[in-house]
Amino acid sequence: MSAVNDTIFQPAVFLLTGIPGLEDIHVWISIPFCLLYITSILGNSLILFIIKTDPTLHEPMYIFLSMLAITDLGLSITTMPTILGIFWFNSREINFDACFAQLYFIHSLSFIESAMLLLMAFDRFVAICNPLRYASILTPPRIVKMGLVSLVRGFGVEIPIPILLKQHRYCKANILTHSYCLHQEVMKMACTDIRVNSVYGLFLSLSIMGVDSLFILLSYVMILKTVLSIASHAERLKALNTCISHVCIVLLFYMPMIGLSVIHRFGKNSSFFIQIVMGYVYIIIPPLMNPIVYSVKNKQIRARIIRKEFLESL
Repeated sequence: MSAVNDTIFQPAVFLLTGIPGLEDIHVWISIPFCLLYITSILGNSLILFIIKTDPTLHEPMYIFLSMLAITDLGLSITTMPTILGIFWFNSREINFDACFAQLYFIHSLSFIESAMLLLMAFDRFVAICNPLRYASILTPPRIVKMGLVSLVRGFGVEIPIPILLKQHRYCKANILTHSYCLHQEVMKMACTDIRVNSVYGLFLSLSIMGVDSLFILLSYVMILKTVLSIASHAERLKALNTCISHVCIVLLFYMPMIGLSVIHRFGKNSSFFIQIVMGYVYIIIPPLMNPIVYSVKNKQIRARIIRKEFLESL
């Protein structure tokens, strides 16, 4: 009888959530979201264009930045159309396969972004701690291999997630908290045993995000140790200045991601509004802010943007 009821009440779709209580002004709320989306797309595209067209920027640091920009573009394109669809057309329904595909790409691209941040930290570590061997360590073939390993790892480890989710029956409430699909949320909608999903998801978070962030931290410990051994105060500042942009985007990526993960796994009594806000921060802020941070903090990128604007004004 239980199996029959499960079949009867299994929903055909999941329902995404905009901002509860503010449905009447969703169209107005969509304006800043749309502007943020356009800014993110244009900002990351501009970074890619500048690096591609300027031969002086064809260095490991900027190649890794290009990979990060491509990842951010993928993350924005995967999520923002769904969010804007809810605000503009109240298009809340998403079928199972589309939901599983979306969460697959969101989590895969997040893992790839984490890998890009680790590679950028490694780049700064080699440049500051072993500058004489920089060119011989970060050769073009090696950079390509690092990028491919990051892609294979990001997309490969996430393959079991949608496969596992498809094995479940979904006969509980079908309303998701956010305007897009996340593994932590979807698996809670299942009325079958989700322990494998929960354990595997936690394992991925710890073994990928946890290990990446640990290595990034260790690289900066070594960088600080090397910088503090430099006699000249000016050289110390110059060395640290090359790391500021990267430190900023690391914080922008990991802090919302850790916050959202903690809320979903352990914050059962947390405010619903906080969950909504953290969900938007996690998905919107890193792709938006990464090109802005590098445009403001990196002299070479900033100089190319200013020069391009000046030439276009002539």
